[in-house]
Amino acid sequence: MSLIPATILTGFLGSGKTTLLKRVLTEAHGQKIAVIENEFGEENIDGDILVTNTQENIIQMSNGCVCCTIREDLRSTLRDLAEKRRKGELSFDRVVIETTGLADPGPVAQTFFMDDEVAESYLLDSILTLVDAKHAVQQLNDRQEARRQIGFADQIFLSKADLSTPAEVDALLHRIKHMNPRAPQKVVHFGEVALADVFDLKGFNLNAKLDIDPDFLKDDTSHEHHDHAHGEHCDHPSHQHEGHGHHHAQDDDVKSFVFKSAKQFDPAKLEDFLGAIVNIYGPRMLRYKGVLNMKGTERKVIFQGVHQLMGSDLGPQWAPGEERLSKMVFIGIDLPKDILMQGLEQCLV
Repeated sequence: MSLIPATILTGFLGSGKTTLLKRVLTEAHGQKIAVIENEFGEENIDGDILVTNTQENIIQMSNGCVCCTIREDLRSTLRDLAEKRRKGELSFDRVVIETTGLADPGPVAQTFFMDDEVAESYLLDSILTLVDAKHAVQQLNDRQEARRQIGFADQIFLSKADLSTPAEVDALLHRIKHMNPRAPQKVVHFGEVALADVFDLKGFNLNAKLDIDPDFLKDDTSHEHHDHAHGEHCDHPSHQHEGHGHHHAQDDDVKSFVFKSAKQFDPAKLEDFLGAIVNIYGPRMLRYKGVLNMKGTERKVIFQGVHQLMGSDLGPQWAPGEERLSKMVFIGIDLPKDILMQGLEQCLV
């Protein structure tokens, strides 16, 4: 049996996760989706689209979708669902896990790599983060959970943009871009999202396509000096949004930076250095990814990680005439950019 694709849906309280989920569940896409919720609160999927309630906490819907709550922990819930599917007791094509508004998606993502039984049944596809445009500035200033959710995202949806001015939305999108340049952003209305933006995004696939917005990198260098000076004097949350312009973006503790080099990496040095970095800073490293030009192979080396979990794989061959450029992006909380950049430089041949 092929692996069951899984999507993690996260976002701060009131960002519209349930609205999006309902939309996805009731759409005529012909797929049966199993939804795992942290708890059925007032915000949960409404009773009107649910049919039967069993003592098992698994609810079957009229369109064949399934809803269940996490009972003991996520691992056992995922194992239960996979087993029922193998036995033919339940039929579903994919899983969506809706986290609570205050959840850190990191441990949820790690479940798919650390638990062998889960890894044998599921393939983690992506982390989707909803951001409430009206309240996001306050949430990002005050709550690290909200900043982490953005750092982890493979795709970001901005809801309630109609309640903010275009200038506010623009400033927010720019700020988010600084925190996570690899996640595309889309403004959504009432959960109306194309399924192509929700499923099969392959955010955790080790493939050679590393999406970093090239304009973001240009933007980053021009801002850097100015931002740094600003950040040193002004780190009080309530000051961050007062001025116009985009400089406040750099004050967030969740930041991203990119390393690029045309030189080859020495495999042993790089492995030692990344191992040490992940050991020390792993809890603060949200997502990191790279396509590497490695000495000793004609193929691209693809690597990525979440927190302390890091994996690498041989990708396709470098094409004739293709520039053999190593590109790495790191997204994390107060990561020591200088140490990382210098250390990576020292791993080059």
